Amino acid sequence: MATGKKSAKPARASVKSEDRPGTANIAPAKGKLGVMIPGMGAVATTFVAGVEAVRKGIASPIGSLTQMGTIRLGKRTDGRSPKIKEFLPLAGLNDLVFTGWDIFEDNMDAAARNAGVLERDLLDQVKGTLGAIKPMKAVFDHNYVKKIDGPNVKKGKNKLDLAEQLRDDIRGFRKSSGAERLIMIWCASTETFIEQSAAHQSLKALEKAMKENDENIAPSMIYAYASLMEGVPFANGAPNLTVDIPAMHELAQARELPICGKDFKTGQTLMKTVLAPAFKARLLGLSGWYSTNILGNRDGEVLDDPGSFKTKEESKLGALEHILQPALYPELYGNIFHKVRINYYPPRGDNKEGWDNIDIFGWLGYPMQIKVDFLCRDSILAAPIVLDLVLFLDLAQRTPELRRLGIQEWLSFYFKSPMTAPGLYPEHDLFIQLMKLKNTLRHLKGEELITHLGLEYYD
Repeated sequence: MATGKKSAKPARASVKSEDRPGTANIAPAKGKLGVMIPGMGAVATTFVAGVEAVRKGIASPIGSLTQMGTIRLGKRTDGRSPKIKEFLPLAGLNDLVFTGWDIFEDNMDAAARNAGVLERDLLDQVKGTLGAIKPMKAVFDHNYVKKIDGPNVKKGKNKLDLAEQLRDDIRGFRKSSGAERLIMIWCASTETFIEQSAAHQSLKALEKAMKENDENIAPSMIYAYASLMEGVPFANGAPNLTVDIPAMHELAQARELPICGKDFKTGQTLMKTVLAPAFKARLLGLSGWYSTNILGNRDGEVLDDPGSFKTKEESKLGALEHILQPALYPELYGNIFHKVRINYYPPRGDNKEGWDNIDIFGWLGYPMQIKVDFLCRDSILAAPIVLDLVLFLDLAQRTPELRRLGIQEWLSFYFKSPMTAPGLYPEHDLFIQLMKLKNTLRHLKGEELITHLGLEYYD
C-alpha cells in the first residue's frame, strides 16, 4: 500500500507508480520470451495463429485480460484506469517465439487446418509462421491417454531418461531461438485419473519412481519435472495432477519458479462460476444441477475414455461445493444433486455445446428452473487464457516476491480446479478470483488495494 503525504490530484496523477514506496522489484522484460507447448493440437495452434494474426494487425486479442483489460487505480473519482499491459512490464507479443511437442508429425499449419477451428483465409495469412513450427518428439504413454496414438514419440530406458531428453530439447530451443526467458504450458490431452501416491511426496521419491518407471508418474509430470529442472515456469491447462503434488511444490519453491493450474476454465465451468455466486449472494437454494456436453475434437475423443473422463469430472465437480459452502448453508445447499456428462460427437468438431439444467428454490421454498445452452468454441475461449498465463507467469518469474511462492494462486481466475497452498481451499467464484488477480497487480506496483467499501465518498 502506498504511503507518504497526500497531494493534490494533478500532482498525484503525475506520480509514476514505480516510484512509490512498496513497489515490487520487477525485472524488465528484455529480449525474446520462448513459449514451449506440450500438445500442438487445437488449443495450441489457435493460440499461436491468433498471436500471429494480432501481430500482423488482422485480428484483435478479444478475451485477453493482458491485452485488452484495464485496471482501476485509486478512487473512482481519480479517473485512473490504465491498460494492464501499460501498467506492468509485460512481454510484448512481438517478443514471443514458439515451439512444442506432439505425438503427430504435422507442423502447426497442418495441425491447425486439421483441427478445423480457424477459417482457412486467416490461416493462409499466418501460414509462414505456423508452417515453420514443427513438433519435437513427445513423451507419451498410451496407458494414460487411451483413445489416441501417434508415431512422433520419444524412446528411453526409463522415465528419468525421457525427462533428460526433454531437458535437452529445452536447452536446444533456448539456444536456437535466442530466447532470454522460457515458459512451458501444457495444452495436451487429459490423462487418465490417478491419485497422489508415495511416489509424489518428495523430489527424491519422484526421481526414484521415474528411474523405476513407476506407473504413478504420468507423462505430464515428466514434462513438468524437466521444465522446473531447467528453470522454466510451468502452467497446467488440463485437470491432470502434474505439478499439483508435493514433489513439484518442493522443486518449484527450491528453485523459485512459478507454477499454476489446473484445467483451463473455458465453457461450462465458466458459466458455473458466474451463476453459482449469484445464487449464493441472493441466498437462493439449489437442489440440482445437471450438466452435459457434446464436442467432437481430439479432447472429446480422449474424454470418451472413462479414465480420462474421471480426471475431467473431478475438476468440474469441485467448483459448486467450494462456492456454495454447504456446511455454512445446509438448508440451501446441503443436498444438491450434481451430475456432469461429456459425450464425444464428431460432427460438432471444436464447437462444443454445453447444456445445463439448474433447479433452484426461493422464498418459502418455491421451486424455479434455469436452463443454459452454451454453444461455445472451446479453443477460441482457451487461446486468450494461454496468452495471459504465459505473460503473467513470465511477470511472476521476474518478480522475486511472486516467484518465491511457487504456486501462483492469484492466477486461479483461469482454472477450473485452481492450485493453492496445501490445506487451503481454493476460491472458485470468478469475481473473487478477478479481484484477487487485480489486487495482486496493484500490490506489485505499490498501489492501494481496491476493497469497494466506498464510505470515503460520503464523508
